[in-house]
Amino acid sequence: MHFLDQAKIFVRSGAGGPGAVSFRREKFIEYGGPDGGNGGKGGDIVFEAVAGLNTLIDFRYTQHFRAPRGSGGAGSNRTGAGGEDLIIKVPIGTQVLADDEERTLLLDMTREGQRVVFLRGGDGGRGNASYKTSTNRAPRQHGTGWPSDEANVWLRLKLLADAGLVGLPNAGKSTFINQVTNAQAKVGAYAFTTTRPQLGVVRHKDREFVVADIPGLIEGAADGAGIGDRFLGHIERCRVLLHLVDANDPDVAESYRIVRGELENYGAGLIDKPVVVALNKIDMLDDELIAALSAELEEASGGPVIPISGASGVGVDWALDQLLEAIGTDHGKVAEDDEGEDAIEWSPI
Repeated sequence: MHFLDQAKIFVRSGAGGPGAVSFRREKFIEYGGPDGGNGGKGGDIVFEAVAGLNTLIDFRYTQHFRAPRGSGGAGSNRTGAGGEDLIIKVPIGTQVLADDEERTLLLDMTREGQRVVFLRGGDGGRGNASYKTSTNRAPRQHGTGWPSDEANVWLRLKLLADAGLVGLPNAGKSTFINQVTNAQAKVGAYAFTTTRPQLGVVRHKDREFVVADIPGLIEGAADGAGIGDRFLGHIERCRVLLHLVDANDPDVAESYRIVRGELENYGAGLIDKPVVVALNKIDMLDDELIAALSAELEEASGGPVIPISGASGVGVDWALDQLLEAIGTDHGKVAEDDEGEDAIEWSPI
């Protein structure tokens, strides 16, 4: 399945149905009077966050969404049928943005089952029965129904993960996520083997958390070098970052500083997130060299460094322990305020 993290779509709610103009006609009833019913309400545009989706690829092929309009009213005071709501299912973590220069954030779908009425359908028009008064006993006017709302919006996916992997290309991020999850990320002896974000579920010490692997960063990624920094948005929601540094790099301290500099240039608070620093690929080094490189990296990062080997599994449990500690013990709990919440109505006005 192809990965797509942004798409532009057009949405339009349903217009209200027209009211009816009708008069009662029955045998032996001399004065029937008006009995035209109201029109039905148009369908709403509803966004719903569902599990099992991690890409917006479906919106590349279907870009126009129109809810049905309400049916017209009828005689005998019959109200027209309302149009069915059009439910647009999106991955958890999808943001709905306005189609303007600032890309204003309109919705943020962060919870499974969250439903938001984005555009409300128009109300149905009044039938002539509702216009009857003591002085106007045979009204012929009726309502045509309220018009629909429409909008062009951007969908942007920011994957929800508890921990994010960062590092230079070929730092061993894909090997690490394959070691601790069933992600089956592509691994190769060349840079940029990862061209799209990967998600994996880690099960460690009777707990579970989600890890996100993004393509490697190089110096100048914020300015578009390499794959650029467009995928950094997928770790904005992470509680902790695991920074992997290749022990075979000529200067491990400089490798660390390059990635930290790109995180700072990107912004969005990534530089302030808790970080676990790991010296990767130590399986081919002796203890003396590992200690020297770890000390050099500790001086650059200002914190402890965990020597690991994603390929052999050495030190991986130690790194996972540190990630769990940073994620916290409240992971997976549902806030009381969120319980029982169903549909939320959003108004563009």
